[in-house]
Amino acid sequence: MPTPHWPKASTVELEDWGAGSDTLAGSPRASGKILSQNPDGSSECGLWSCTPGTRKVTFAADEFCHFLSGRGSYVHDDGEEIPVEAGTLVFFPAGWTGISIITQTLTKAFMCR
Repeated sequence: MPTPHWPKASTVELEDWGAGSDTLAGSPRASGKILSQNPDGSSECGLWSCTPGTRKVTFAADEFCHFLSGRGSYVHDDGEEIPVEAGTLVFFPAGWTGISIITQTLTKAFMCR
C-alpha cells in the first residue's frame, strides 16, 4: 500500500464542507480534504480551510494543528486566547470548547485521534 502524501499542500484541491452550524458572526464556510483515515474512524489527517467569521467550536477528539496560512484566534471558554497564523502549532485536547475568530481565510494541516 502506498504511503499517503501530498507533495505540496498548496496545490491540493479542497472540497466544499459547507457553512458551519454554530456561526456567531459573518458567513464562515469550510473546505477540506482527508489525506488518510484509520479504517475504524479512530484517527484522520488532512487539510482544512475556513473563510472569515466567528463560530462556536468544540473539539470532539484530540486535534493537532499546523496553521499554513491566514490569521485568526481561538478563545477558550475560560478566556485563554490563542492567536494563530502561518507557522502556529496548536494541540486542542478533546473537549476543548470556545470560539474561533477567523479574520483572514485560515488553512491548517490537522491530525485528529
